[in-house]
Amino acid sequence: MAAAIALKKSPFLKVNSSELAQQLTGLQKAKEKLPLWFNTPKIYYPPKLNLEQTSSEVTAKYKASLVSGDKLIDLTGGFGIDSFYFAKKFKKVVHCELNPELSKIAAHNLKQLGCENIDFTIGDSIEYLKHTDKRFDCIYIDPARRDFTGARIFQLEDYLPNVPDNLALLTSKSDLILIKTSPLLDLQAGIKALKHVSEIHIIAVKNEVKELLWLLDKSEKDQVKIKTLNFKKNETERFNGSLNLNLQADVQYALPQNYLFEPNAAIMKSGLFDDLASKTKTSKLHPNSHLYTSYEIKNFPGRRFKIKEIQNYKASVLKKMFKGSKANITTRNFPDTVAQLRKKLRIKDGGDTYLFFTTNAKEEKIVINCEKL
Repeated sequence: MAAAIALKKSPFLKVNSSELAQQLTGLQKAKEKLPLWFNTPKIYYPPKLNLEQTSSEVTAKYKASLVSGDKLIDLTGGFGIDSFYFAKKFKKVVHCELNPELSKIAAHNLKQLGCENIDFTIGDSIEYLKHTDKRFDCIYIDPARRDFTGARIFQLEDYLPNVPDNLALLTSKSDLILIKTSPLLDLQAGIKALKHVSEIHIIAVKNEVKELLWLLDKSEKDQVKIKTLNFKKNETERFNGSLNLNLQADVQYALPQNYLFEPNAAIMKSGLFDDLASKTKTSKLHPNSHLYTSYEIKNFPGRRFKIKEIQNYKASVLKKMFKGSKANITTRNFPDTVAQLRKKLRIKDGGDTYLFFTTNAKEEKIVINCEKL
């Protein structure tokens, strides 16, 4: 719809067709991601890329729940979603933005939302920090993860601004620093580069990891806390642990029992697989399969299944059994991909059957036929 409008003449004298298309695209994206903005009159939306890069309301609210105080500076203010929610927890927020137009848009919108305790500054936020004599209770930074060509950047040292290179400056202006990074960033690499990590929050929405939050403070920490959240439609799955405790966890291994459990995406990113088994009192199928089982149903942060049948993997037998039928296929620690299995066994996607192709504790390739709970 927006694309079609962009090609037509605008019906408004002071609004050209491309600007009108931009506003319609913004409305469409805001409906689910930013419902407060969507339902507020006189909101002006920035270009599509800026909207894609901004936090959702659900993740912005969570970030704001982690910190509070008198003064916070948002070094990468952007569209202002995070700044808006931080302003509910701090007496004063400074919104820094390099792009003058985006800063202007954020200021306009936050005024429509009745937010009056945010100061807006345009320019390089690192230079601002270098020349201000102010200290802050918290510094928040969401570095740009695209280069000047628009290509994605994956290394923390390549983000803009470069956080590792500016750590000394950041820690001289605040004892508490909150950083948002790509969900693809390796946890160990981040801990090594950021040095003062006390907590890592792994945020998933509808079982898709959206962002990593790194909380830094200068006090010595004997372990890094890991907090995982998966925001679902009607509930939030939470699981907390630490990298040190995960290594010390008491893990049991077993063949599939009555129930099968698959961790959510945030836990898969965390690597807290042994700690998860210990705390949920489940057994792992294999050290590398990351599937769990028990005789009794458990309160487990992820998908839960009732096991109907377990078979050794024999393609010729399975082909005769499932040929032409529908099933949802998952592979864990298995040599073939889902696409290869569908082609080999001629299984269509969908239906109420869930097939897990995996390796058990005896190093046998097996298929677990389940129904979802």
